Amino acid sequence: MFASGLKPTMDSFNTVLRFLTNQKTTIGYGVMAIATIGSERIFSLFSFQCPCNTQQNFAYGMTYLLGPALVLLTIGLFLSTSLWRLYTGCCLNPMKLCPRGNCIGCISILLRVLVGALVPPIMWLSVALLNGTFYECAVSGLEDKVIVDLFCKHRNNTCKEELAKVPCKTSNLPVAETTELLLMLKAQSQILGWVIIITSVLAGLIGTCYKNCRSQVSYLQLTFWKVYMQKEKDKFDSFAEDYATRLAERNMKSFFENQDPEAFPFPNHTAWEQISSVYTFSNSEQYYSTLQKYVEGPNRDYSSDKTPLQMEHSLE
Repeated sequence: MFASGLKPTMDSFNTVLRFLTNQKTTIGYGVMAIATIGSERIFSLFSFQCPCNTQQNFAYGMTYLLGPALVLLTIGLFLSTSLWRLYTGCCLNPMKLCPRGNCIGCISILLRVLVGALVPPIMWLSVALLNGTFYECAVSGLEDKVIVDLFCKHRNNTCKEELAKVPCKTSNLPVAETTELLLMLKAQSQILGWVIIITSVLAGLIGTCYKNCRSQVSYLQLTFWKVYMQKEKDKFDSFAEDYATRLAERNMKSFFENQDPEAFPFPNHTAWEQISSVYTFSNSEQYYSTLQKYVEGPNRDYSSDKTPLQMEHSLE
């Protein structure tokens, strides 16, 4: 009776788990957005202190506005598996970037990597501009005549001299003018933020439409391809951990027992090179990854390396 009551609960749990797994990209972007908003608020409240002088406002404000965006872009590129699969070994063999002269495939992969890495910086810029704190500090320190005339039009010369102090509310201007200037700065910042958001959304929509329009496979097959690639990655990680553990145990046993190591099948260097290349789909080949192409290929080489890193040591 207990088991029969537990079954609906387990089914519900599996349904929720399956939903979360299928929506992990959306959930990831949601978590990223929440983290971005939280980080921006922390910077604004506890770290950012506008110097409120003409010499430092612009540099200080732009550093807080663009600095985190550059860091997020760098982290996004650093964490990109596709980038490292494409780039690893290119110093020794530059042809890896454009195998068989396929430079278009290389460029498309780099564009996908760049677009993916741009998501966090765009989120940061959008949130920071919508808040307006960094923009207010940066723009108020500009001495460009066009900028100064824009804010101090129909005002006395004191406005031009005190504009840099407006973000700190320490200027000698009347309270009403200070409030009005702050509202103008915040309005410009928020407009720029919405421009970035709208432009990014439209660019993403147009890019997705173009990509699907140019797709060589149907929507359902493309969905299957994405599912397969994720499953292959998960299985590869699992097999890699298992085989690495077994190889380590075999080497430890050989060392401590002072005896020859047991035979251990291991892919050779050429096999690793072939499955590590980035795969581009072709109608003439019914494969979904370089690993499947290698396994089903007629000219595959299953000879095992006696020392797995022999080739690597010879290159050093």
